[in-house]
Amino acid sequence: MDSERKVIGNKGEDLAAAFLRSRGFRILERNARVSRIGEIDIVALDRETLVFVEVKTRHDVTFGSPEEAVTASKLRTLAACAESWQAAKGWTARPYRIDVIAVDLAGGEPAIRHLESVGG
Repeated sequence: MDSERKVIGNKGEDLAAAFLRSRGFRILERNARVSRIGEIDIVALDRETLVFVEVKTRHDVTFGSPEEAVTASKLRTLAACAESWQAAKGWTARPYRIDVIAVDLAGGEPAIRHLESVGG
């Protein structure tokens, strides 16, 4: 990932984490590597439910909105990551869901959209 994309991605993840905290979520982990399967941007707790969050950030919409970048293949990988993370942490009895947070930086104020239960 080139440095500009990394900076934009990190900004989006910071905004997403702050957004979730402002809504009462407890952030458990960020950028959680799950063996060789992949990475989970944010692992949070929404009351009793584990939430595995994919954050997509765009600074312009030339190639579509941020949420359009979350493919069916990516959702399958996230589900596998979520199950592996739960097993590794001993949290398999907790309900979980996969959410997407889309961060749009194309304009003045960042626009944040939270899509709940998109896969899993």
